[in-house]
Amino acid sequence: MFSKACDNSHPEVDRYFYALKGLRVLVVDDNMDSLELVRIILEEYSVQVITAISASEALRAIANIPPDILICDIAMPQVDGYSLLRQIRNLPPEQGGLIPAIALTAFATEVERTLALEAGFQKHLTKPVEPMVLVAVISELAGQLLHLQPQDQVA
Repeated sequence: MFSKACDNSHPEVDRYFYALKGLRVLVVDDNMDSLELVRIILEEYSVQVITAISASEALRAIANIPPDILICDIAMPQVDGYSLLRQIRNLPPEQGGLIPAIALTAFATEVERTLALEAGFQKHLTKPVEPMVLVAVISELAGQLLHLQPQDQVA
């Protein structure tokens, strides 16, 4: 499917690979096929993938170890992606309240995109997602995370 090997013939892939390596990404989707596809794509880039099939599972995963990035479906039974993100945003920052979030959904209209961004998602992607688009968006958010980390102080 994808090659994890870095070489000079694919510099754009190499850049994404290095930005994703070691990231913890929580993927929330009630559709097992979608969940598995995203997991396979991200594991090719050495991402630590945590999966959840419901909002309650996602909240437990965040309480255990907050991920670096959240990828969440919108249309889920019981608690949808919007409600889940509102619950996450009510958490203190050190408990995951500021996790960058990507809506990965079949809701593809501009209205749905606007609703997702207004709900607090940083990005909105539609299913089926192209693997390189997903990798590029996660890489972008990961790069923003790196810029927010405190710099080591030189003594």
